[in-house]
Amino acid sequence: MTRSVPDEFDVRQSQLMTRRSLLATSSAGIGAIALQRLLAAESNPNISETGNPVGGSALPHFAPKAKRVIYLFQSGGPSHVDLFDHKDELVQRHGTNLPDSVRGDQRLTGMTSSQKSFPVVKPLWGGERCGDRGTWIGNTLPYTQTIADDISIVRSMWTEAINHDPAVTYINTGSQQMGHASMGAWLSYGLGSENEDFPAYMVLLSQGSGKNPGQPLFSRLWGSGYLPSSHQGVMLRPGVNPVLYLKNPNGVTRESRRNLLDALGQLNQMQWNDAGDPETLARIEAYEMAYRMQTSVPDLTDVSDEPESTFELYGEDSRRPGSFAANCLLARRMAQRGVRFIQLFHRGWDQHVSLQDQLPRQCKDVDQASAALIKDLKRLGMLDDTLVIWGGEFGRTVYSQGELGSPTSGRDHHGRCFTTWMAGGGVNAGTDYGVTDEFSYNIVENPVHIRDLNATVLHLLGIDHERFTFKFRGLSQRLTGVEQAHVIKDLVS
Repeated sequence: MTRSVPDEFDVRQSQLMTRRSLLATSSAGIGAIALQRLLAAESNPNISETGNPVGGSALPHFAPKAKRVIYLFQSGGPSHVDLFDHKDELVQRHGTNLPDSVRGDQRLTGMTSSQKSFPVVKPLWGGERCGDRGTWIGNTLPYTQTIADDISIVRSMWTEAINHDPAVTYINTGSQQMGHASMGAWLSYGLGSENEDFPAYMVLLSQGSGKNPGQPLFSRLWGSGYLPSSHQGVMLRPGVNPVLYLKNPNGVTRESRRNLLDALGQLNQMQWNDAGDPETLARIEAYEMAYRMQTSVPDLTDVSDEPESTFELYGEDSRRPGSFAANCLLARRMAQRGVRFIQLFHRGWDQHVSLQDQLPRQCKDVDQASAALIKDLKRLGMLDDTLVIWGGEFGRTVYSQGELGSPTSGRDHHGRCFTTWMAGGGVNAGTDYGVTDEFSYNIVENPVHIRDLNATVLHLLGIDHERFTFKFRGLSQRLTGVEQAHVIKDLVS
């Protein structure tokens, strides 16, 4: 269905006048608010059933290839050198100093800026030529090697950010500065959920099994920023209480909870009548969503209905709540239930030290389950309209951080080039895009900025990133920022 949306100022004025007048003359209670929303949605295609404006104009702008996204975000910066971007030159030059002409005037982090030398380190575990096209994938990802024909590997990603927090913030929100809306919040705002019993945007966190705890992750990475707060990601935790404060306290029945929400709805309606703040409607919707999730979430997280073959596919770790493998299985179950944007954050890829010990462990955490998710979606006939993305905020340096050959040496951050892979959802499967130099250090063909990646994701969902905006502080904010961004048409089937 196509829905056009006016300027944000006009929407706010409509909320303050027409809908406020309706509520002021209606009987008190949550039923009146629900009725008001339905009437508003029926009479005005610019307003969603939740009472919030739908972002952009006429969403989707064109026929989408993907209905939903599963983003397997590898926080910390996976080493593209060891995993995806093999160069024979690195093997031949192992141990020699990286030429100054290759590094150029690159800004280095504080971890290696004082180094006197920058010795080249070859891929430590080798790799295989995989799939019909013979693409190179490292041996620490044997399961990923088996899905080479299903994925498109982008080896020419780049970002200006060189440290974790601005880099993770940048790729997730379109800005290195805090306060902007995350990609999932944008899609929740623009497209909503296909299932009223679940939020449009859900988040799962996991931790690598190695000694590296990884960089901290903050809730603002899945926050709504300046968008209505009802569009922020809802984090699902392992254990008996997947969503905090969702379960009724002892002695509180579902009926009494319903009565409480009705009374609270009356108070919020009074607040709305007095102030007309759209966040009041977002608060009401949050309470109602929580009430519905009291039954939908337990059904989601109870995987006892999965056959033994599912756990064999995703690996033994998928039986352990909170693991990356278990989260991949939950992501598939969320996709089946119509969740629009599902994001898995897996920490521990920041291998400044002990690369030889940490990287294989980190890969083992995610390799089987990542490949299993692709195979499972394909088996269920869902891969064609489910976009899966695998990647981090930047890559790692080809030169050694620390003494070459030391068991404690590692690789530093590298934003000039890194690798991301995509599958399903209209992606041109079984392809490689972008080329780096002989040192896997600089891009020489088809650069893809993180803004371009985000623009392409929106395009696959039927959204023109330039027209998908939200007016805030006098600017038309976009997920792709104010700089120029391009859809990578060669990645689209």
